Amino acid sequence: MPARLLLTDGWLIPMAPDLPTVIRGDLLVEDGRIVRIGQFGPVADAEVLSCTGRIVLPGLVDTHRHTWQTSLRAIAADWTLGQYFERMRGRLGDAFQPEDIYAGTHLGLLEALDGGITTLVDWSHNINSPAHADAGWQALVDSGARAVFAYGVSNPQATGLDVAPHTRDVARLRKELAASDSASALVTLAMAVRGPETSTMQTCAADWALARELAVPMTVHVGGGLRGAGGGIRALAEHGLLGPDTTYVHCNMLGDDELDLIAGSGGRASVAPEVESNMGHGPAATGRLRARGIPTGLSVDVCTNVGGDMFAGMRTALAVQRGQANAEALARGETPASVSMTALDALRMATVEGAEACGLDDRIGSLVVGKQADVLVLRATDLNLAPVNDPVSAAVLAAHPGNVEHVFVAGRAVKRDGALVGQDPAAAVARAEESRDRLLRRAGVDWYPVAAPSGSSEGPDPPVYPGSVVSRAARPRR
Repeated sequence: MPARLLLTDGWLIPMAPDLPTVIRGDLLVEDGRIVRIGQFGPVADAEVLSCTGRIVLPGLVDTHRHTWQTSLRAIAADWTLGQYFERMRGRLGDAFQPEDIYAGTHLGLLEALDGGITTLVDWSHNINSPAHADAGWQALVDSGARAVFAYGVSNPQATGLDVAPHTRDVARLRKELAASDSASALVTLAMAVRGPETSTMQTCAADWALARELAVPMTVHVGGGLRGAGGGIRALAEHGLLGPDTTYVHCNMLGDDELDLIAGSGGRASVAPEVESNMGHGPAATGRLRARGIPTGLSVDVCTNVGGDMFAGMRTALAVQRGQANAEALARGETPASVSMTALDALRMATVEGAEACGLDDRIGSLVVGKQADVLVLRATDLNLAPVNDPVSAAVLAAHPGNVEHVFVAGRAVKRDGALVGQDPAAAVARAEESRDRLLRRAGVDWYPVAAPSGSSEGPDPPVYPGSVVSRAARPRR
């Protein structure tokens, strides 16, 4: 690719406070960075990409995804949060070998890039050995995406059965693979710590100290479900552990005073309204977080329970927040005078606020001069987007991954003309299918086809999921 790339005549959505919400114009990229935005003439020695009839916006940011689970896509569609812990963690987690971590993580990153997600925080909390960690890291590197490898804990630690401090193997990774924090590093390191809801305060103190010794940011689950209402943030504050280097994930059941503590410490947040609503984490905290000025990004969370695209995530976040606010107004006997969250707010969460939430806002999240060119181009001539009357609303309320025509990470094409560049999606899918079969076999999970065999008058037996007390033999025949 030439050192210069000129995107011309698009609907540009910069997501920058000092620029118009939408600019009909051009974007110039040089050596991976944005050097000019607006309306200007031809540029010498630049590859020209016409964006007429296209919406051009910053690459989307997923601030929290357990990407290692991708090979088991949709297995948890009808599970509660408790069933997820019982089945995914209690039965399947120990079955993962390093090659399974790689297979799921790599497929998940390709899915993300295909859908316009250029940055993903890989919350890898099934690290049962250093080899598992290396496999997860390598999958991120091989994908070509921008990613934060949030080095998590082992399966027993994730379930709270083992409250020992975080492994110091993360220090090895920091030294050998993640020594550079420069803007040119596409894959960077963080620590996914357990927090007070699945460990002890002594463990929390040790984990926070290790992250700060290594100078890596932290991300932690808090406020999910009933155990999230136990005052964990207050306890962290009492021990002096809150800080601007930490992203708090979910936050549903936290008290207002706890959100005030997060805001006062300069902390950031990540929410996953679709998973949280499906699994029973509690009321979405989106409005309460953003009202306090806490940078709040969006999260897919787990593709075992929901789809992996951020367009659906934006729509869900918008609908859930508006629904909550509207219900509160109606309960007071009032008719809502305005919406509590706008389409532009949702897009901010998926771009610039998402970048803030994972500590990368100095390099990505908006289309401004000097930032790296993580860029998404939507084909707005498609039937579900045309005619474009408001590019922001079109992107948030109507777009889907099929509209994603081009994707660039630091100016390098990772998707061009609707196809991933330099990747073999079929091989990634085959690798994940093999991994799925191994995992189910190792975990002793009965698995049945989705459709009945050809010519059969009987439908299939439903899947027997991990933790099920009903065996195949005990199921009545139809």
